[in-house]
Amino acid sequence: MTDKTNAQLLADATKQLEKVQDELNQKSERALTEASRSGQLSAETKEAVDRLMTTQNGLQESVNTLKASLGELEQEYARMPLDRAMGAAKSAGSMVAESDALKAFAADVQSGRRVSVPVNVLTSPDVGGDIIAPDRQPGIDVAPKQRLFIRDLIAPGRTASNTIYWVQQTGFTNNAAPVAENTTKPYSDIEFAEKITPVRTLAHLFKASKQILDDMPQLQSMVDAELRYGLKYVEEQQILFGDGTGQNLEGIVPQASAYSAAFAVDEQNGIDDLRLAMLQAQLARFPASGHVLHFIDWAKIELTKDSMGRYILANPAGLTGPTLWGLPVVATEAAAFQGKFLTGAFNAGAQIFDREDANVVVSTENADDFEKNMISIRCEERLALAVKRPEAFIYGDFTVPAP
Repeated sequence: MTDKTNAQLLADATKQLEKVQDELNQKSERALTEASRSGQLSAETKEAVDRLMTTQNGLQESVNTLKASLGELEQEYARMPLDRAMGAAKSAGSMVAESDALKAFAADVQSGRRVSVPVNVLTSPDVGGDIIAPDRQPGIDVAPKQRLFIRDLIAPGRTASNTIYWVQQTGFTNNAAPVAENTTKPYSDIEFAEKITPVRTLAHLFKASKQILDDMPQLQSMVDAELRYGLKYVEEQQILFGDGTGQNLEGIVPQASAYSAAFAVDEQNGIDDLRLAMLQAQLARFPASGHVLHFIDWAKIELTKDSMGRYILANPAGLTGPTLWGLPVVATEAAAFQGKFLTGAFNAGAQIFDREDANVVVSTENADDFEKNMISIRCEERLALAVKRPEAFIYGDFTVPAP
């Protein structure tokens, strides 16, 4: 009952304070009027104002004290154990038993009648665990993603057309030679070919309920991210393996030169393969700028040891980027790449032309979306891949390093 008494005292003190403040305001206005007329205040007016101000200060102090007391009680209640705090409230059964509606119903029982008794179950200790709120974890557990880096190795570009037209030098016969004065100079021969690379569209759709995306903004952002990732994953596969038929890009691997070592190496392994592939690209006048390997094959290289059990490349205690022979290594999960490797001059031998960056569009006017309250989400991009120098890329079998 202490908290109820304090609350009542606070209410009474607040009312008295308001009354004194009103009276003080009236006296103040009267004092101002009196001072403006006579130039000074009478002793009676001054005494009344001083008395009201003293009373106001005392009431204000009482109100502050009562507020502090109530605040301490609320904090003490909040710190109480859950069972004590809930025990202070009436149980559901006592609420029903003491209900006036139930007493009236029992005094005049009639068939076909029902009585509804409101029960505050949230503060009742007699109610089971069904009312306990579930522990909802933030975020959405999404599927793991493959890292995509192939595009980062290739020279970027943009276009405003649906077709890339370019000219490729296909041959050069160099007949430069020393000549005597007044004699005919030799002719060299340079050959060119016209090349046309079409812009292709990569796209996919996703349907969702309008309500779930409105009610859960995080889900909408996740859908956007998943759609964009799915698009980039297919883009990665097209850059590597597109066969150029239909609407496919003409990828690097189908056009790459077959690996052919310039010479044999004793106990040759995958590390030797990549160095000899770099030599092959160099002999084609296109110094390599990177390697592409499957995750498993790259792990085999990192775990290669010498005769004393020391790692040749990797340092388990240090953090080093994936590089080999001074060039970056891009590890991919593409199943077709296991047991294979691709080495080449990615920055000079190929170029990507973006016509339309990856974008997400939402519509309610697709098929019967409007009447079903569904939405269609489309993600698409348009790009072209020009492999200008196929001889700049070397593709071959990866030799597993010996244990």
